[in-house]
Amino acid sequence: MVNNRIATRAAVGGGLGRDFERLWRGFAVSTLGTFLALDAFSLIAILVLHVGALQVSLIAAAGGAVGAVLAVPLGAWIEFQPKRRLMVRADLLRFLVLLTVPVAYFAGALSYPQLLAVAVVVAVADIVFLGASSAHLKGLVAQDDLLAANGRFETATWVSTAVGPPLGGVLIGVVGPVVTVVLNAVSFVLSALCIRSIEVPEAGPPDRPAAPSRLVEITEGWRTIAANPLLRLLMCNTVLVNTLIMATAPLLAYLMLNDLGFAPWQYGLGFGVPCLGGIIGARLARPLVRRYGQRQILLVFGVARVPWLLGLPFVQPGAMGLLLVMAIEFGMITCISIYNPALVTYRLLHTQNDKVARVLTAWTITARVTTAAATVLWGVLATQTGSRAAIAIGAVLMLATPLLLPWRRTRE
Repeated sequence: MVNNRIATRAAVGGGLGRDFERLWRGFAVSTLGTFLALDAFSLIAILVLHVGALQVSLIAAAGGAVGAVLAVPLGAWIEFQPKRRLMVRADLLRFLVLLTVPVAYFAGALSYPQLLAVAVVVAVADIVFLGASSAHLKGLVAQDDLLAANGRFETATWVSTAVGPPLGGVLIGVVGPVVTVVLNAVSFVLSALCIRSIEVPEAGPPDRPAAPSRLVEITEGWRTIAANPLLRLLMCNTVLVNTLIMATAPLLAYLMLNDLGFAPWQYGLGFGVPCLGGIIGARLARPLVRRYGQRQILLVFGVARVPWLLGLPFVQPGAMGLLLVMAIEFGMITCISIYNPALVTYRLLHTQNDKVARVLTAWTITARVTTAAATVLWGVLATQTGSRAAIAIGAVLMLATPLLLPWRRTRE
């Protein structure tokens, strides 16, 4: 019955269907809002609260890590709730909590603990939204269209990555430090309205089975991943690759802006232009999977996204150094944007419908905690060895990550 409704809506709307377009518009606007405000809390902490470097780092690291830990028991709860309603509520919660920042700022009452608390609440709401949205997408889009849908999301992400931070920086410079927080909050309201406008009836949540204990229910996502050899390898590989990229990113920023003397606009250009590779890769993902198969694309581009970091320790000042950064980032982002839609689609197709939310919640929590811990570790490493050496260590470790790809064919 649900598949018949999906097919009917797609036939009426064309392509992936009008309801998917509504979902995609909500995702696109909220993603743009998020990237507009990407560095907003750090800038507010520096420019308004005048805190030190350690406190600035804690906003990003502690917000993500604490939010992820608090979200641990939520996977099972998300699984057995109406997903669309949860998504709307997560959007509205993010709107309300973000709005407290400009209110406190204009009242002269903004504090560092408030920024930390807002970061944590937003991180928890992010995880709730992500867990619900994947399960919802699987019920909204026909199985054969999941790769195309995920490619559309990937394209929106890279467009926002390219446009958001530079535009956000300009807006902060012209209007003030809280403007992008306001825009980000409004983007979540627009996302909620788009989700609310979806017309196809949502399938009811799965029945909640009797679990031996609350702990068993909470850990079901991790146990499902561990029981599937391919999902287990793909999660370990993806988490490690993304962690090493994210942990070395602040060090590259410090190297370019502090040691090599690049201007902020050059740094922004160095990472904005390569995002075009993300748009190209997301467009290529579906035809490549159709031609070569999902597993082959995961293996080939799982390896292809790995070696690029090796070039970053050799970046030098001047135009040639900037071009080197752009070439490295372009190549890496292109490979990642081909790999990601194939990975997300594989994960959806190979997870039982009544476990999708728990699997994605477990995956997201693992990734965020690992990234936060590694970011702190690499910061300490850089103080002992220097930024170049710390980036080089991350790049060398990255070379080992293809060992965790599913090279051996297993029965699924």
